[in-house]
Amino acid sequence: MYSHTKLYSVISYITWVGWIISFILHDRRDMLTRTHLNQALILNICETISNILGRFDGFLGWAGNIISVAILILWIMGIVRAFKMSDEPLPLIGELKLL
Repeated sequence: MYSHTKLYSVISYITWVGWIISFILHDRRDMLTRTHLNQALILNICETISNILGRFDGFLGWAGNIISVAILILWIMGIVRAFKMSDEPLPLIGELKLL
């Protein structure tokens, strides 16, 4: 195991800034951190989209708010799994690979 796996995995979920710091500093061979970086990237992208949708009135605003609640739940699950150093994928997004 790498020395800062837990730290970089947890930091990756804390906004775009945390994700960028973790992405730059993590060991490239550390697959656990890479898994959490991937999931955090997907959550950050979805949160950005839901924030944009939430600014609209009507159905789009409502949908954006619902997505934000779902992302909050996944975000908490991701931080807990990163803290436990678990590589179990998150529901709905865990199988998607961007990195």
